[in-house]
Amino acid sequence: MASSGALQGIDAVPVEVEVNTGEPGEAHAVVVGLPTAAVKESKDRVYAALVNSGYKTPYDRTTINLAPGHLRKEGPLYDLPIALALVSASMQDGLPGLPDYLVAGELSLGGETRPVRGGLALSRLARDQGKRGIIVPPQTAEEAALVEEVDVFRVASLDEAVRFLKGEHWLEPLRNGLPDALLEEVADTAADFAEVKGQHAVRRAVEVAVAGGHNLLLIGPPGSGKSMIAKRIPSIMPRLRPDEYLEILSVYSASGQTVQNGSLALGRPFRSPHHTISDVGLIGGGAVPGPGEISLAHNGVLFLDELPEFRRSTLEVLRQPMEDGDVTISRSAGRVTLPARFMLVAAMNPSPDGYGRGESLSSGSQIRRYRARVSGPLLDRIDLHVEAPALSVAELRGKRLGEASAPIRERVQTARDIQSERFAGTALKTNAHMGPREIRCHCAISRQQGDLLESAMERLRLSARAYDRILKVARTIADLDTAAEIETSHLLEAIQYRSLDRDVAG
Repeated sequence: MASSGALQGIDAVPVEVEVNTGEPGEAHAVVVGLPTAAVKESKDRVYAALVNSGYKTPYDRTTINLAPGHLRKEGPLYDLPIALALVSASMQDGLPGLPDYLVAGELSLGGETRPVRGGLALSRLARDQGKRGIIVPPQTAEEAALVEEVDVFRVASLDEAVRFLKGEHWLEPLRNGLPDALLEEVADTAADFAEVKGQHAVRRAVEVAVAGGHNLLLIGPPGSGKSMIAKRIPSIMPRLRPDEYLEILSVYSASGQTVQNGSLALGRPFRSPHHTISDVGLIGGGAVPGPGEISLAHNGVLFLDELPEFRRSTLEVLRQPMEDGDVTISRSAGRVTLPARFMLVAAMNPSPDGYGRGESLSSGSQIRRYRARVSGPLLDRIDLHVEAPALSVAELRGKRLGEASAPIRERVQTARDIQSERFAGTALKTNAHMGPREIRCHCAISRQQGDLLESAMERLRLSARAYDRILKVARTIADLDTAAEIETSHLLEAIQYRSLDRDVAG
């Protein structure tokens, strides 16, 4: 018997590989235990690998059981544990210690190992089960070794794995944990805010949004720099904590991407799906549920350009993850919960033809229909609506650089540290996640400020849903100023970040 695991979302659950040979009947092997077609095919790869590695294959009927039977098994990661279980079954004394390790890996026909996805999840499973270690291909080992307190053994072939288990070959365990180098600053080659010309008001709004973890909507004509600004947002986000980094790696590992050869950037994720994306592509799913774009953007930025062009049904599936920070997907193969705590940054034109006030040829009704493609409940979850005006020729020709990302990040980090202290001992991390109770506690304003806010909402015809959003944004602006209380200037700045409410009402 060999121990392995099955991926469920970003986690792994135990799977035991049992082999029974010497059964009466026609000589062939059968795989049972709810395997997919790819797993059923594994027996042919395994038998070829065994022969080409110098090991005998069973001469009689053989049953290979992947337990538990109710759990759907997919992918080629069971090749190596099946092969080792077959070798153990063919030996009088078996392979000593095989059940003490968790094993995963794909095999080539020649017996060489190939990487599999989910190395982090499998390594965590081995740690939680108290295994002596995990045996995986070298490429998968680099990722698995990021989990502390787990001995990771790299095997390049089936023969090497067999000799290691028989005590004939020594393998040095890989046990790195999370190196500090992985958490260093983003490389200097990353996009920097210094490259953004003009748009001082938009830059300020972006800083406020990042400081409080608020969702952001940029409204402006083509060429105003909306996409350019959005792509630079990760460069001013707070430095990743070790737990955040491992969460990101777990999601990417479950989707088949690894840190091998630097294939995964060390900064915060930035995902920008096309507006033709499906619901499943956005939130995740499949026969065996896997991560979608919102999970791949976990602890980073999800950028939706041309927001009204997305299918309304696709946008509506964002509402629950934006509130809860995760997404639950139910399929016949099981139910998984995937992390999805992202900062939504969306961009749209002010009108169907792309032009703003005084320039658009679209009628008022056409503009309202265009903006109505984005539902009110979704807009309710976007704290800042900011106009990005077209740049003048003088601004485009100007050689003066804007403020670089590094000092902006320092201010953002200071504001985030204040929020971490404020919400210590709770599940909250940023001001954007505050509920009604926290708003009453941390966003108190004076009677005069309350009258000012009420007057502004009536005069600007802001919707009622904007009230709490304004208070949360005002709290973030106060944090950027390291102010203990929300001041009138903070409130006034927060009010101006609801331009779409005002425009729609008008």
